[in-house]
Amino acid sequence: MSELKQRSTFVTVVAWIFIALSGFGALVGILQNIMLQTVLRSEEFGQAMQAAPSQPDLPPFVTFMFENFQWFFLVALLANMVMLVVSIGLLKRRNWARLCFIGLMILSILWQVAGLAIQATMFSFVHDQFAAAQAQGAPDMTLFFVVMAVVCVVFALAFGALFGWIAWKLASKPIAAEFGR
Repeated sequence: MSELKQRSTFVTVVAWIFIALSGFGALVGILQNIMLQTVLRSEEFGQAMQAAPSQPDLPPFVTFMFENFQWFFLVALLANMVMLVVSIGLLKRRNWARLCFIGLMILSILWQVAGLAIQATMFSFVHDQFAAAQAQGAPDMTLFFVVMAVVCVVFALAFGALFGWIAWKLASKPIAAEFGR
């Protein structure tokens, strides 16, 4: 009779956390996609989405989002579904799931970096809008934008470090030994 492999608490906790998060994300994604395919199919909404990207000085990413917003909701749903399946596989100690989970953590780190670049372009655009409003008597929002930018960087670094640590821990020999081939 073969010995039972020791199961680490780390893998179990990480798997359950991501099952809960991705399961909830998938549920929200399903509801969002249903809403997009039913409620937001009106001609008025379509015209509004077509007109929005034509605003001057709109960052290219925002224009792209307006033109392809339905795809972003679909991709978010699919990403949550993939994470849910991989997390369940991780809980069951499947090696393919461990390797996929490590890959998803690395992709999440890259997404944090990309998110910072996107936020920088958005902050620049929005700050310019507030600067124009300030010329007409609105309050100076510079400090607000600096604080927001710092908070965004801190969160991106913290989540990037967390995702990196999870990937590193899952790649370690003691954890890898728990998983079948």
